[in-house]
Amino acid sequence: QVQLVESGGGLVQAGGSLRLSCAASGRTFRTYAMGWFRRAPGKEREFVATISRSGGNTNYSDSVKGRFTISRDNTKKTVYLQMNSLKPEDTALYYCAADRLSLTSINPESYDYWGQGTQVTVSS
Repeated sequence: QVQLVESGGGLVQAGGSLRLSCAASGRTFRTYAMGWFRRAPGKEREFVATISRSGGNTNYSDSVKGRFTISRDNTKKTVYLQMNSLKPEDTALYYCAADRLSLTSINPESYDYWGQGTQVTVSS
């Protein structure tokens, strides 16, 4: 069992930056691939970024590639999402998730555990 708690969301102007954190409980964090997803009002949940157990493999959605960076610190049992050059269309509730089996995955159905989310609002 893994419990995930996101933090770091907030209100920021377009062009600004935020860093989201996702802290995990339990001793098996390093055995999970991790992902970030988001859901904007009235829209489907959307893949943002994923990172492998060791951190050596990452993947990003085209909409955030070059602006967002996913990383992890297994000693702190935390995964991060550095978000730069934010746009109003990045406004959403951001979730982190843990996947027991995949190397990395863009498919939300492959993830086993989810956090409650942290709100990111980007003003124009």
